[in-house]
Order: sequence, then C-alpha cells, then structure tokens
Amino acid sequence: MSFFDQLKNIFAKAKPVKKKIEHVPSPAPAPKIAPAVETHAQEIILEAKDEALRIKREAQDEANKLRQREEEIAKREGALEEKEKYLASKDQDLQAKFSEIDKIKQEQVAKLERAAGLTRDEAKNLILTALEDRLKEDVAKRIKEAETRAREESDKKAKEILIDAMRHGAIDYVAEYSVSTVKLSDEEMKGRIIGKEGRNIRALETATGVDFDLDEEGIIRLSSFDSIRREIAKIALEKLMVDGRIQPGRIEEIVEHTKKDLEKVMFEEGEKLCHAVGVFNLPADKVSLLGRFKYRFSYGQNMITHTLEETKIGVALASELKANVNIVRLGCLLHDIGKVITDEEGTHVSLAVDLLKKNGMPQEVIACVEEHHEDKPFSSIESMIVYLADAVSGARPGARYEDYEEYLKRLSDLENIAKANEGVKECYAFQAGREVRVIVDPGKVDDNAATILAQKIKDEIEKKLTYPGQVKVTVIRELRVTETAQ
Repeated sequence: MSFFDQLKNIFAKAKPVKKKIEHVPSPAPAPKIAPAVETHAQEIILEAKDEALRIKREAQDEANKLRQREEEIAKREGALEEKEKYLASKDQDLQAKFSEIDKIKQEQVAKLERAAGLTRDEAKNLILTALEDRLKEDVAKRIKEAETRAREESDKKAKEILIDAMRHGAIDYVAEYSVSTVKLSDEEMKGRIIGKEGRNIRALETATGVDFDLDEEGIIRLSSFDSIRREIAKIALEKLMVDGRIQPGRIEEIVEHTKKDLEKVMFEEGEKLCHAVGVFNLPADKVSLLGRFKYRFSYGQNMITHTLEETKIGVALASELKANVNIVRLGCLLHDIGKVITDEEGTHVSLAVDLLKKNGMPQEVIACVEEHHEDKPFSSIESMIVYLADAVSGARPGARYEDYEEYLKRLSDLENIAKANEGVKECYAFQAGREVRVIVDPGKVDDNAATILAQKIKDEIEKKLTYPGQVKVTVIRELRVTETAQ
C-alpha cells in the first residue's frame, strides 16, 4: 500500500471522530469573579513573587559570602604551608649552627685543658674556691651586721612589750604597813579598855592574838604581822567602844562575830579579784584564800594590788608573745596564795604548790607557781612570763616599802636569842629572817641537847618576836677531827 493510501485511511477514520466532537455540548460559562477579589488575588500573587525574589537574592548573597570565605581559607592554607616550609629550613640551619658551635666549644675547652693542665671539673672547683674565698669575708661581715641589727631590734621590741604590759598593769596604789591605830574619844575609854587589873586588855590580846599599845595619848596602836588578826582586832575594838560593854565575855563574843563577818568580806574580795582578772570557775575555798590578800602585805605592798597588777602585766606579755594566756592568768593569780596559808609549815612557794596539787590544778599552772622565784629552772615560756610579771610589779619604784631599821633589828634579835644559849658558837639569820641556822660546839652540846636547843630557841622566838610567816630554826652539830702528819 502506498503512502497516499495510508493517508486516506487515516483521514477516513478521523472524520467520524470529528463529528462526534462537534456534537459535544459546550461547557457552561465560568462564573464572573468580583473585581475586588480579583484585585486582592493579584496583590497576593505579586507579594509572593517579591518574597520569592528576596529569598533568591539572599541565597545568592550567602552563596557569594561562602565562596569568598573558601577563597580566603585557601589563601591562608597556602600561606601557612609556605611558613612551615620556611621555619623548617630555618630550624635545619639553626641545628647546623648549634652543632658547629658545640664543636668549636669542645675544641676550645680541650685547648684550655691542655694549656692549663686541668680537667673541666678541676678548673670549675678552682674557680668556685677562689670565688668563695673572695666572698667569705663579705658574707661574714653581712652576717655579723644582720645579727647586730636583729639584736638591736629584738631589744627594742622587748622593751616595747614590757612597757606596754606595764601600762596595762598600771593601777592605783596605796601603801599600808603592819600597824593599825584606833582613835580614842577620851582617856576614860582607855581605862575601860584596860579594865580592872588589866583583865580587859589581856582578854583582847588573847582573843585576837594582837599586841595592844596604849602608851600614846589619844590612840591605841595595834601591832601584828598577821594583818587579818590586826583587822579583826581593830573592828572588834571599835564595836566594843560603840557598845560600851567592855568585859572579857563580851570581848570574846564580839571578836567571834567579827571573825565571821570578815570571812564573808574576804570571800567577796577574792571574788572581785578573780572577776577583775577574768577567772570565774575557781573553787570557793581558793576564792576565800585569795580574799585574804586584802589584809596581807609584802614589804608594804598590798597583795590584792600586787596580784591584780601582776596578772594584768602577765596577760599582756602572754598575748604579745603568743603564749598560753589562760595558764599565765592562773599562774599569776595563784603564785602567792601560799602566803596566806598560816596553819602549815613551809615556804609560801611549797605551800602553794602542795595546795594546787591537792586540788588537781593543771601541771602547767603548778609549774608557773613553783618556778616564779627561780627555785627551779623554768620549764616553759609561761613560767618565765609569770616570773617577769611578778618582778616588774614588785620592783617598780614606789611599789614596796620596808623599814630597814626595823628589818635589821628583827634579824639581830633572832641571832641574839640563839646566841644567848650555852654551847652556841655562831648564829646566822637567812632569807630575810625566815630561817635561823645555829652552829653549836660539839664538845658542849650532844645530839639530844641539840634537839632540845632547837625547841627552846623556837619557843623564845614565838614569845619575844613578831614576824611575818614562819621562822625555821636549824641547829648544826658537827664534829671535826684534824691531825697533821710531820
């Protein structure tokens, strides 16, 4: 079949289809859109197109920036590679130069060793020795200067600490001594105090243990080294003078009441002293003993005044020197408590130590009390501070008073009492009259007689003298036989 025949067939088949299409009914006309809606739709389409353009531009800008960064990074990488290559070449050059320098150094050292005839270590030691010799004198001079400067500064600092401590311890001072006086209203009162045949005055002296001196006109002088007895006698006598009933029975009653009242006063004074130095948990019996300081004097210095002053100084020193303040505080407060223990024998240091040991006081506090007169070597810085505070308080001008004539008379009387006995060769008073040593002739006094002599001298001292504390009597009998070979 030819090509034209094929075309005819195609057109023949297509005609009926065309007819069918021609007979298809036309679609219904589209509804008309309102102009306002159509305008809004167009606006939306325009906005969408604008937004699409904006996003496209931003994407293009971001792409451009990324492209630029990639180019910059590529350039930097290239520069870094160039630098690394340059540094590597420089490092190689430096290593070569170091090797060359080390080689030259070794050659020069070898030449020096050959020229000097010394090894490197020997040359090093020689140089160091010469340098040390040159500097030795300078070093010694500097060390000496440093020591001198440190000593001067330490002395200055020590003086400043002591002065500051004494400033903290400064308190008012009133001197009182071992004699009290009571004024009489008239001479008739003196006669009533003496009583018939002296019975009233004897009752007063027996009840109080104090000597009453009525020789001076208008006053009665009370004399005793025991200031508490003297105070009791003074108060009791004043009460009797006011009461008017002066007779032995009434005297004993008034003296007994006065003792009880004074015990309360002393406890209150001890409590005040403890609180003044910052101690609040001391047992009541120790507080009462400390209250006795109000009526106790050491070389004219009141013991409460001394203890308060010394404790303030000690606490100030301990604070400056970073020592244990509480140990120093108790050591200063209790260091002289043995002076008011009158019912036992011994020095005030030994009596105080025994008392504190019985009451379970810390060993550090006991050591401070035991060492404050250097009876034992100092065992701690706290002990030394207590010693210094006691010395500063007692040695300052005006702190203490002693009637030297009375003092010498007491020592002479002690020696004379002992020398008056048969068989005594020598007699010496020691420790400010607190001890008497009697040396006897062994040919005249045997061992039994020495014991009796010591008792006799003790009784005479108690009867004839007034003295503070106790007096220890020691009788020494020594037999010496000497022969000389010719």
